[in-house]
Amino acid sequence: MKAVIQDRYCSADELEIREVDQPVPKPDQVLVRVHAASVNAKDWHLMHGDPKLMRISMGLRGPKVKIRGNDFAGRVEAVGSEVKGLHPGDEVFGETDGTFAEYACPRAAAVAPKPPGLSFEQAAAIPVAGCTALIGLRDVAGVRSGQTILINGASGGVGTFAVQLAKVYGLDVTAVCRTRNTDMVRSLGADHVVDYSQEDFTRSGRRYDVVLDLVGNKSLGEFRSVLTPTGTLVLSGGGTYNGGTFFGPMSLFFQGRAVGRFVRQRVLELPAVVTTEHLTVLGELAESGKVLPVVDRTYPFAEIPEAIRYLEVEHARAKVVITV
Repeated sequence: MKAVIQDRYCSADELEIREVDQPVPKPDQVLVRVHAASVNAKDWHLMHGDPKLMRISMGLRGPKVKIRGNDFAGRVEAVGSEVKGLHPGDEVFGETDGTFAEYACPRAAAVAPKPPGLSFEQAAAIPVAGCTALIGLRDVAGVRSGQTILINGASGGVGTFAVQLAKVYGLDVTAVCRTRNTDMVRSLGADHVVDYSQEDFTRSGRRYDVVLDLVGNKSLGEFRSVLTPTGTLVLSGGGTYNGGTFFGPMSLFFQGRAVGRFVRQRVLELPAVVTTEHLTVLGELAESGKVLPVVDRTYPFAEIPEAIRYLEVEHARAKVVITV
């Protein structure tokens, strides 16, 4: 099968499309023929080995997982001996390592039926970004109807899902984005929009019950300054602004863990763990039209390096999708 391979930490130009062996599913996995995948910030972080501190787990000289990509939508070709409820021919979507390939082997616990009303490309845009937003709002922050929330980075992949989910949960939403994306986030339901090129949200005087940071471009003190006295700050790990290329977003995490013990405000980290339950919730919301993936651009398989470069350099709106 064809796959996008990375032997060492590198730029998008150095990624290679090669023929490799088709994977074989383990007992708890399914073999999926990938019809579409999508690009996440995680892909270019892993491509560069950034932040460098994470190379301890990712691989010191090159990534342990050689095939990039995590999101997918496709058809089940085979199932492992322990898998229940999934069968060859089923249309599914989910998350696993190595989806920039013709076949992938996700765990059944990270797979769900594809919503019938969505294309493979739309479904592939959901897993990592959608589940990250859902976990951040529902599971980590525990949002409640009537609360106010500021979403920093509202026009990105996670942000566009977060704006829509926040409205589903009955929140008053302030979305922070760049000028060209203000109309888009309004169309997703944002009640207030802050153009960060014209206004600094930390100087507005407004306070929020929840701040979801998807960018990492402010200090911990600045983020806390826009929270109510008992508000919740959720840090997602976006960006490298505060910790440079060595610590990256881990710098904010370390600070948050230290400060969070001594203040009434909650400072929490956002784990991005895709499960069938999360995917099912998002699939039902997508099928009902309440939360829909926003796709900026679609690229063919042969142009995956260009798709990653576009996400990294051009600050893509919402999701960039690959047709395999």
